[in-house]
Amino acid sequence: MENQEVYTFESKDGHSMIHCRKWLPEGEPVAVLQLVHGMVEYIERYDEFARFLTSKGYVVVGHDHIGHGQSVDSLDDLGVMTSTHPADDMVEDIYTHYSITKKAYPNLPYFILGHSMGSYMLRKFLADKTAYLDELSGAVIMGTGQESAGTLNAGLAVVAILSLFRGKKYRSAFVQGMSYSKPYQIYDCYGKDYANSWLSKNTRSVEKYYHDPYCTFMFTLNAYKALAEGTKYACSKVCAGKVRKSLPVFFVSGDADPVGNLGKGTTAAYNSLKNAGVKDVTLKLYKGDRHEILNELDREQVFQDIYQWLEAHK
Repeated sequence: MENQEVYTFESKDGHSMIHCRKWLPEGEPVAVLQLVHGMVEYIERYDEFARFLTSKGYVVVGHDHIGHGQSVDSLDDLGVMTSTHPADDMVEDIYTHYSITKKAYPNLPYFILGHSMGSYMLRKFLADKTAYLDELSGAVIMGTGQESAGTLNAGLAVVAILSLFRGKKYRSAFVQGMSYSKPYQIYDCYGKDYANSWLSKNTRSVEKYYHDPYCTFMFTLNAYKALAEGTKYACSKVCAGKVRKSLPVFFVSGDADPVGNLGKGTTAAYNSLKNAGVKDVTLKLYKGDRHEILNELDREQVFQDIYQWLEAHK
């Protein structure tokens, strides 16, 4: 069994200690992959994929975002983000972890993968930190979409009004329901029908998710603000225009993923980078797969495809 390490660093938010995990191969490492997890989950959920890559010689690292996993003091703090612009803090934390890991492995090819909320934060990261990412070998953007600024502005307005009356730590079932837009309506989004879950067709994985306190908390209003602000920027032409033109990017998603509007939003995100002049952009949609393709029934094929893309860009 390969080695694992656990460590922490201080978040940009000024008070959270960010929980990190590193999976190490048995032999000499050949490359590094940094993982950026999604909303209402945590880094250990990527263990199977990380172990697959360590078996190929990769070092895999990742951390729990602010308000997630073991980066909180107690279960009550899950979903709580306290700063004015938490999306900026999440991007800074991604960069801190990148810097720590790059320093430890300065001569290895370095890749980064973001899923779901993490995909939007990664897209923001690739733009905001572009001046510092000359040595980044490539990015995998998973479970992403392309939302309109109008929709997100409307959501931000609702969050702002509710925050005024309820405070930014308030948990709103209304806002949660609002976040499940039309493509979600064909699925169960609340863990009542595992076979028809928006997450995946893998009922064992879905059941495990809905019995995990680290996956079943509700976002606070300020956390929804972070998601909406981060997504709005990630989907803008300004963001796409800042990404390094020579950076290889691989979009992967299920074509039945509601986050990607059943493939349409993912394709639009892919096209936004192509249109911005990024030269090496690839798109792969998995037929019938839903949101969590790393937990899907065909995940071994997904693992293999990502690995082959990484190998081709080392």
